[in-house]
Amino acid sequence: MNIDPTDLNRRATQAVASYWATRRRQSAKQGASGQRDQGARSAVTGGAQMDGFIALVTELIVEAGVSEKYIFHNTALELPGFFRPTKEWDLLVVRDSQLILALETKSQVGPSFGNNFNNRTEEAMGSALDLWTAYREGAFNKTIRPRLGYIFLLEDCDGSRRPVRVKEPHFKVFPEFVNASYAKRYELFCRKLVRERHYDASTCLLSEQKAGLKGGFTEPAEDLAFLQFAESLAAHAARFKG
Repeated sequence: MNIDPTDLNRRATQAVASYWATRRRQSAKQGASGQRDQGARSAVTGGAQMDGFIALVTELIVEAGVSEKYIFHNTALELPGFFRPTKEWDLLVVRDSQLILALETKSQVGPSFGNNFNNRTEEAMGSALDLWTAYREGAFNKTIRPRLGYIFLLEDCDGSRRPVRVKEPHFKVFPEFVNASYAKRYELFCRKLVRERHYDASTCLLSEQKAGLKGGFTEPAEDLAFLQFAESLAAHAARFKG
């Protein structure tokens, strides 16, 4: 499926702007209630920040020819797991009792990049392991291999761009991690998720908060560009249109 790059960039810009606007609105609401969470958590616990991206992927799948009745993005998002009973995804495409596509969306905003990096990576790897093991055991499909996608949005700031030292008390870390910033670490992570076939497609976006309110974002790596990600998922979904 061919997607117009200019149009997709416009729509991705809208999704980024929605992300930052939602965070600002949730933070202000919690502050007014007098129950603001500590740090940036006040704009995280409200959820829904990535709804713009979920809506965009939904639109692309519909444009690929898949009926909306097979797409789930508000309710009925649970899939059976192997290591746990269920896992709730951000978007599912299910047709004729077959799982076609599952999408996970995550983000991180400072200042606590170090505290949250391991949590984000472990969540993504764990979710993929759980899904593929359940798939192997016949939880979803008999023969059709579902497509698994991962979207990650990171705040572009000094904290995410600054080189980070690694501790090596016993063994050397892989060289690509030496003095790598959190932005670089997330780029490496998203790429390795696909290389190791934990996810079939992944995209990594950076967005500075002030520019992000107007939809500004950058793509740190060509192989993790949103266009490539969108085309991959849409092309897979198009196989099940009608």
